Amino acid sequence: MALVKRELYQRLLFVAAFLPITGVFCFSELFFIKEPHDATVMRKEAVILDCQVHGEMPVDVRWLRNGAKVVENERVYLLSNSSLYISEVESRRGDKSDEGVYQCLAQNKYGAILSQRARLTITSISSFTAQPASIVATEGSVARFSCKISAHPPPIITWEFNRVTLPLVTERITVLPSGALQIHGVQRADGGNYRCVATNIANRRRSAEATLTVTSDPNPRRPQRPRITAGPQNISVPAHQSATLECMATGNPRPIVSWSRADSKSIDVYHTKVLGNGNLIITDIKPQHGGVYVCRASTPGTRNFTVAAANVTVLAPPSLAEWPESLTRPRAGTARFVCRAEGFPAPQITWLKNGERIHSNGRIKMYSSKLVINQIIPEDDAIYQCQAENEQGAVLAMARLIVVMSEDRPSAPKNIRADTVSSSAILLAWDRPLYNADKVIAYSVHYMKAEGLNNEEYQVVIGNDTTRYIIDDLEPARNYTFYVVAYMPMGASRMSDHMFQHTLEDVPLRGPELSLTSRSPTDIQVSWRALPDKLSRGRVSAYRLSYRTGAENSVSQLELPGEKTKYLIENLQPDTVYLLRIAAATGVGWGEQSAWTSHRTPKASGAQVPLSPELDLEPLNCTTILARWRLAQRNSASVQGYKLFYHEESRSESVPLRLRASDHSHTIGGLDPRKKYHVNLLAYNAVGDGYQADQTISTPGCVSVRDRLVPPPPPPHNVHAKANGSSSILLEWGRPAFTSAHAINYTVRCNPVGLQNASLVLYLQTNEQSLLVRNLQPNTKYEFAIRLHIEQLSSPWSPVVYQSTFPEAPTLPPTDIKATLIEEDTALVSWKPPEEASLSVTRYTILYASRRERLAGEWRVLQREEQCGASVWPPGSITMALLENLKPGHFYLVKVSASNNMGDGPFSRTVELTVRADPTSGHDPRFSRGSTRSNAFADGFYHLDRTSMTGVTVGVSIALACIIICAFILVCRGKHRKPSAVKLHGEGRSPAAGRPGSEGSAENADVSAAVLSRNHFIDSKGGTDLIINSLGPVEASAEQRSKWFSFRAKDAQKMKGGAASSRPGSTVLSYEEERPASPRALLGRPGDSEGSSGGEGGHATDDSGRFSQDETEMTDLSSGPSGRQPSVTPEDGGGGDEEEETCRVARHGQTRLRLVECVEELCCHQEAQSGRPLLSLSQVV
Repeated sequence: MALVKRELYQRLLFVAAFLPITGVFCFSELFFIKEPHDATVMRKEAVILDCQVHGEMPVDVRWLRNGAKVVENERVYLLSNSSLYISEVESRRGDKSDEGVYQCLAQNKYGAILSQRARLTITSISSFTAQPASIVATEGSVARFSCKISAHPPPIITWEFNRVTLPLVTERITVLPSGALQIHGVQRADGGNYRCVATNIANRRRSAEATLTVTSDPNPRRPQRPRITAGPQNISVPAHQSATLECMATGNPRPIVSWSRADSKSIDVYHTKVLGNGNLIITDIKPQHGGVYVCRASTPGTRNFTVAAANVTVLAPPSLAEWPESLTRPRAGTARFVCRAEGFPAPQITWLKNGERIHSNGRIKMYSSKLVINQIIPEDDAIYQCQAENEQGAVLAMARLIVVMSEDRPSAPKNIRADTVSSSAILLAWDRPLYNADKVIAYSVHYMKAEGLNNEEYQVVIGNDTTRYIIDDLEPARNYTFYVVAYMPMGASRMSDHMFQHTLEDVPLRGPELSLTSRSPTDIQVSWRALPDKLSRGRVSAYRLSYRTGAENSVSQLELPGEKTKYLIENLQPDTVYLLRIAAATGVGWGEQSAWTSHRTPKASGAQVPLSPELDLEPLNCTTILARWRLAQRNSASVQGYKLFYHEESRSESVPLRLRASDHSHTIGGLDPRKKYHVNLLAYNAVGDGYQADQTISTPGCVSVRDRLVPPPPPPHNVHAKANGSSSILLEWGRPAFTSAHAINYTVRCNPVGLQNASLVLYLQTNEQSLLVRNLQPNTKYEFAIRLHIEQLSSPWSPVVYQSTFPEAPTLPPTDIKATLIEEDTALVSWKPPEEASLSVTRYTILYASRRERLAGEWRVLQREEQCGASVWPPGSITMALLENLKPGHFYLVKVSASNNMGDGPFSRTVELTVRADPTSGHDPRFSRGSTRSNAFADGFYHLDRTSMTGVTVGVSIALACIIICAFILVCRGKHRKPSAVKLHGEGRSPAAGRPGSEGSAENADVSAAVLSRNHFIDSKGGTDLIINSLGPVEASAEQRSKWFSFRAKDAQKMKGGAASSRPGSTVLSYEEERPASPRALLGRPGDSEGSSGGEGGHATDDSGRFSQDETEMTDLSSGPSGRQPSVTPEDGGGGDEEEETCRVARHGQTRLRLVECVEELCCHQEAQSGRPLLSLSQVV
């Protein structure tokens, strides 16, 4: 027993200790446990409207009726639980009636809250608004009586036949919920008096009697086409109620009634049923049941049918899809509450602070779904509610704002500045706060449109390491206001001064939508609405109207001033389909044109048919359009009704809706969001259909999730860009690491680096993680950034990446092509690069062929892309080449093309080259001073490169002088020594070998030799193996050619031809006869390689001059040897094959470029072996 008492005592202590805590944490904010609901009572009855509140005491409760405080009295007072009690409900007129909307207001020290609305209605039943009328019906046909009455609550309708109640449903008789009575297959016994009876809890009313007279049909078997006598009517039904669509048809034989939806969707068979003989009832109706329903009456076994349609609109009370959340904010901070509601019609959002409606001011802004409070002050600490309301009801949600006080705050940022960057971007800059700037951890940039009311304010938070920020999501041609707030851990600064700045204009997003009517068979009245600011993106300065017939392609265009909104096109053809579209322009340029809209001009007839109605379309929401119209004032023809057509763009036209002559509006529902629809309307009479009015309209998008007070998703990462060609770049990126079941879309921003015109920025959409951006400019550097979108939330832009497109393939050929013969069988070809800006050339291709080969389509191919040793030229920089092994007496054609990695360019014009025949005498005219050949060569070489020719001339002169001096010194010194074998070379005589002396003395003797005669020198600048004397180029004879090499003195005894006296350790140049050698042997001669009959390095091609890249190898000057090289043997004192192979120019099937640097490298190597400097050709020049 003691243990039980101890446990009970501990529980009581726990409860006593926990109650104050729950009072703090659970009931510190107010909330309702019970709220009032709609009530319908009879007069003089008592009613209780519930209201129970929980919160920290004390709590004050008041009641409001129609927004005014309810005054308590003996009949109306509050109960102990705060509910309102009315002992006797009064229904007197004016303020003395108890009917109205009631709300409960509860308040404590934290704030006040308002309950949901509750409507108190007193039961009533009014007189009939539609009573049955007497009718006459033939036997076997149909009869219908109507009956309508208003009552609260809705009454139950029954019918009496001759004062006897009829059953609601029989095989032939049907009573609809709307009150209509239908009788099918009328019989003589059905004749009599009918009246309807309306009953609810308030009263019962009976209508006047109507008589049904039944007559016999004289031709009972005569066939009759089906005819709908009572078709469905447009109705609006609250959600979860029942909707009745009536369809009553007659004909012979009896028609079959069927139902379908105009949007081709299937009818919900689980919530629909057929009542009687063709009436459709939809139970527990939901928003997806809304749309146009078509009733079809068909004659069995035939194709005869008739249709009638009606629109069903589902009304839904407001329901909250997103509630505001309680916030804690420092003073001078910003608070945002979000409240999103759904319903139909769209609910209106109202914000309350402590139960009272909030009005916008400079600091507090209200938008469609948001409440933003800037620069919070202590008085903003309160309870806030959002109230969503439409015709079907209202709903509320609440949240609290707690303001945290802090005195140690930084001063406001100062000297704020704004500069316009483009049509969508503004650069904002500011200076750091004057006080406590070191404590600032972040800045928030606030901006909003400066014009209009209730504009939404946007906020961007950035780090404290910068005082500049570019806002790049602005609308063109708009004024914006900006301010900046500095943040520290304990609070925020005051907001900075406001700065106003405007964005630049841009081209319109699209053209306006057209409305087309005809006043006569030969004209079309075109009208349009001015584009909204969001679409115009600036002041519209002009319109361009284009039109053509449907059968022709020629388009007529008219430019109209920007102030016009209509234009009459005259002198057209009657009964002809015309297509029209329009484009708008701002000061920046023309925007995108609208889609083609068709209109048929009326037929040329004297019949009095109605003129085109003036049609006006307005989207009510994302799935509904409201059509309104009126007849033209000058219309004189009678109107029996209207036909309304509508269909989605690119789809076939639907069945027309027939409307009464008294109708001047119609609601089109069940449409798809973000689609363009064509709507046509015409009036008709007994003569026929009138003139038609055409108009297009686009439905807006359904917004399911609006901007939330949540952080944006992270941007894409690992963005890589890779050029894919001269006009495309491949982008790849990674998805951020977060989980979401919703689809992710990406926006790619692309523009050339340094671009300032935002209208040229390219925005691309994709749902993949890679994108090939096409239609770019070649050889241009671009910058790319990517952001992702999920549930209508957008991430920041990713870091910018840069990539350049490849250059284009050459489009022009090389210029200034020249071919000069420099030897019997060798020609030098030179050219200039193609005249294209910033063109990259990696190689040149030379095609040459004799006339016979040209006619056979066999071109020889030579490519230029080479390097030798350590000397490397940029690709494509070599603009000359040698053509070797040319046949004497032939006429050659030469052409050149440029290429790069993107492709080959066109070939140049063909130049001609003549190779002279073999001379009949031993005298070569080129060795004569007056030789025409010598002059031609000199002229051609001088024209090739004037600078090189001058250098060659100076170099040869210096070389000649040096050689003579050196030879003279060596000869003079040799006279004082033993006779030595000296090789001499004189013009016009054969060299003689000297006799060898003692072998022992030869090892330490100097060997002197004449390097060249005074009339011979070497061309060291032109890149060829040309030897030039005073008369011009020296052409090697077939009888004797020379080879030069160097050697050390200790090897002199091994020479063939004897020893020579020399000084120990010296190095000289020796001249040795060797046949049959070419003067080009100084640079190496070609080795074994694959060749064609046309000469070394040639490849046969077709007549087009093109060649296969697979068949012709690229030149690689640094590659290993591909043929044999002439080597210096140990007897000659040479260094071996390795030294000469480093400078060998090898190519399979192609000629080689002989470069003077190769000689220098060989000489340098032999100089290293001999230990003494050699005479270098480059030094001589």
